[in-house]
Amino acid sequence: MILGLMLACAPPDYSAPPVITTEVEDWRDEVLYQVIVDRFADGDRNNNWNITQDPAELGRTMGGDWQGLIDRVDYLKQLGVTAIWISPVVQNVETDAGMGSYHGYWTQSFVDTNPHMGDLARLRELTDVMHQNGIAVVVDIVVNHVGQLFYYDINRNGQPDINAYYATDGSDTVDLVTEWDPAFDARGIQSFTSLGESGPAPVEWVYMPEIGRVPPQPEEFQNEDWYHKMGRVTDWSNAEQVELGDFPGGLKDLATEDPNVRRALIDIFSEWIVQTNIDGYRIDTVKHVERDFWAEFAPALRAHTDDIGKDNFFLFGEVFDGDDALIGSYSGAEGLDSLVWFSQKYQVYDGVFKQGGATRAIPRLYADRASLYSADPVGPAGQSAQSLLVNFMDNHDVARFLYDAPDPASIQAALVFLYTQDGVPCLYYGTEQGFSGGNDPANREPLWPSGYATEGPLFQRIAALSALRAELAPLRRGDLRFVWSTDHTGDEDDAGILAFERSYEGETALVVVNSQTDQTSWTGVDGAAMAVSFPPGTVLQQRFPTARTVVVGADGTLLLDVPPAEGLILVAAP
Repeated sequence: MILGLMLACAPPDYSAPPVITTEVEDWRDEVLYQVIVDRFADGDRNNNWNITQDPAELGRTMGGDWQGLIDRVDYLKQLGVTAIWISPVVQNVETDAGMGSYHGYWTQSFVDTNPHMGDLARLRELTDVMHQNGIAVVVDIVVNHVGQLFYYDINRNGQPDINAYYATDGSDTVDLVTEWDPAFDARGIQSFTSLGESGPAPVEWVYMPEIGRVPPQPEEFQNEDWYHKMGRVTDWSNAEQVELGDFPGGLKDLATEDPNVRRALIDIFSEWIVQTNIDGYRIDTVKHVERDFWAEFAPALRAHTDDIGKDNFFLFGEVFDGDDALIGSYSGAEGLDSLVWFSQKYQVYDGVFKQGGATRAIPRLYADRASLYSADPVGPAGQSAQSLLVNFMDNHDVARFLYDAPDPASIQAALVFLYTQDGVPCLYYGTEQGFSGGNDPANREPLWPSGYATEGPLFQRIAALSALRAELAPLRRGDLRFVWSTDHTGDEDDAGILAFERSYEGETALVVVNSQTDQTSWTGVDGAAMAVSFPPGTVLQQRFPTARTVVVGADGTLLLDVPPAEGLILVAAP
């Protein structure tokens, strides 16, 4: 009996690959929380070498790790998080130019974990613990480039230099050339001195183990022909540079058109799923990789997850651009399951909610979405990119919403829209604590000074919206029909009003948002009131932010008052 009890209480064995499970039925049901692991919680002091103790030194590694996420799982659950998107898990160059690789985007090894985060067993444990608590795990990955692991020996002296040269046109202009990160040259980076050019510059791998700058792993990535070797992007409007150039900072661009490179990347990221039982990938720098790559990579991973019994694995990508047509072009059967909806971030969360623009812009954006994003059901659970777009108000690459908001109250209405529109809501860590940092790295603050408080108004608001979203299926899976928007942004009765209905399996939820921060507005103007789909005389219960009942008029309209920077959620009374 004693032996039986001991066996029953034995801790899980994370030394071997896990059993593959499916954790998500429908990604429209999920609330995604983006985490820079290094900034969330420090759960293991044993991996705290080469870190800063000063929370103001945001460009350096600070000590957060996967154990910290495990330890704080209750914080995530209280917030209503059902899926976490964590920063890349792979081994990185340790430091570069005094900056730390805490973010995870400077790959040194595609097959080893970042020791600052933990080992493979700890990553498996993280995934297992999250799954036990109803939280899916999405991992950020990079296929476009590796870290700054080699330099171009432009002057052929066997060491990385920064040299000044007079311009070749005979002027007194001086060009500064760094061999770590030279400017783009479509021919490939050339060797030259003041006497002129002398052919392609040799690629020199470096061995600096003290900062993790050593040749990449697996070993085949040490083949210089696997890289474009054209230097850094200097013109972001030049498609050739965007696709073939090194990412500024010396991040060396992979030749992803090479079949061998493609197969290696497909194999690597297929194996990470087997080794960890994760539930999705967020893919970095999508527009910097040729389109043909995605047409091979995405179907290959879909086939792999089908083969291993991992249903509804989610592949969504980052096209860091405001061009809706460009973003949408990467979706569908020849592309990704979904994209991070950057154009909405700029037009809606910034343009409407932060800057007070007209809400009429929102249905216009949705009309464009219908033609620019794939409606093919190739994504998880047979969903299309249109229904699975990842919605966000800020992230690690842009200033936080509150950084330059003319009125901080505007985030209240923005959060209501984020949690009630169709698609997958994604909250950037720290939003619940009112973080307001500017651009990178100021927007990557450590969370621990907040004390992980759960009593604050933003935390409570987000938790309440998450709970209501979980309760009301139309807010997760329903279609979306706009019933009121306006061009008014002044003192008109309906200034700032946006209203829409979401319906699913016979149930309908009505959401009404006031993006104005200085006045109560109404769902009507000049004697006209908002028409709704509920029959005349229907009693509606307001479920957020406070309780009240209203009745649909005999003409099928509803005139509601909405406080400044607030949103209302209503359903038919039972």
